[in-house]
Amino acid sequence: MSIFGKIMGAIFGSHPASAAPAGSAPSGTAPAGAAPGASAPAVDVASIVDAAVAAHKGEKLEWRTSIVDLMKALDIDSSLAARKDLAKELGYSGDTNDSASMNVWLHKQVMSKLAANGGKLPPEIKH
Repeated sequence: MSIFGKIMGAIFGSHPASAAPAGSAPSGTAPAGAAPGASAPAVDVASIVDAAVAAHKGEKLEWRTSIVDLMKALDIDSSLAARKDLAKELGYSGDTNDSASMNVWLHKQVMSKLAANGGKLPPEIKH
């Protein structure tokens, strides 16, 4: 699974509204959670990630501004190698050795893609 796929799964897969109750999908159609988008209810990203952060007692994770902290909160490998893989996956064309610039770009891209896939973001997050 791709790294962004893991992020999506951690956020959208953990939301009860992202899955249709058993037997609710008409024959021949995909369940509601199969492809988050306009037809699915918006998923409150902040409430899901805030709950994940709360599970990391003693750690101050600033997921609203940090890709590293977002990945840590979701229990996804946040190592430089993993972030470089995510950058490649999302089409980063900058220098991956400039991790600060790459991290800012990654956070913006991930937030944009979450929003594009039905994620409701807090207003302070620019995407």
